[in-house]
Amino acid sequence: MSTPQDSKRSATIDRKTSETVIALKLSLDGEGISEIKTGVPFFDHMLTLFARHGLMDLKVEAVGDIDVDYHHTVEDVGLALGAALSQALGDKVGIRRYGSAYVPMDEALVRVVVDCSGRPFLAYEAPRGVEAIGLFPFQLVEEFLRALSSQAGLTLHVSILAGRDAHHMAEGVFKALGRALDMAISHDLRVKGIPSTKGIL
Repeated sequence: MSTPQDSKRSATIDRKTSETVIALKLSLDGEGISEIKTGVPFFDHMLTLFARHGLMDLKVEAVGDIDVDYHHTVEDVGLALGAALSQALGDKVGIRRYGSAYVPMDEALVRVVVDCSGRPFLAYEAPRGVEAIGLFPFQLVEEFLRALSSQAGLTLHVSILAGRDAHHMAEGVFKALGRALDMAISHDLRVKGIPSTKGIL
């Protein structure tokens, strides 16, 4: 299913189901370069922002049953990206482990806090009844985050602290996610071994 390349902190994931076919390449120590083709234009935009602000190189090609709706494609890309992140991190030796970011987007303000804990958990706070962004249901932001967290083993807290415009709120989430992850996965020369008193993450 996948080929990790731990020495380069990169991974390749090929995921195929009856609903989606996904080819994904991730390099954690990149420049924020991306090539995203999911068939869901707004989602492509969000993943491009994530890669740019996380300084990760990301390539995604996805073919899904978007004639039904966008749910399977968005969720399955989240699963594939989470699996790639987990593999690329490897044993997590020397990483900071924790990361956080606040991102304002005009009237919107988003906070993301992440722990590369190995324990999947998503706490998500957002306004109720947010309108769709074109054909993209705002609820799919949460589905993507849950899928990512589950496969990457992230404890992930995402809070939309303010906002009225659905596009601005979603954009803030993906930018803040990239920046928080960039902090968490970066190496700190002071960290010796695994950043946990248990000796494993």
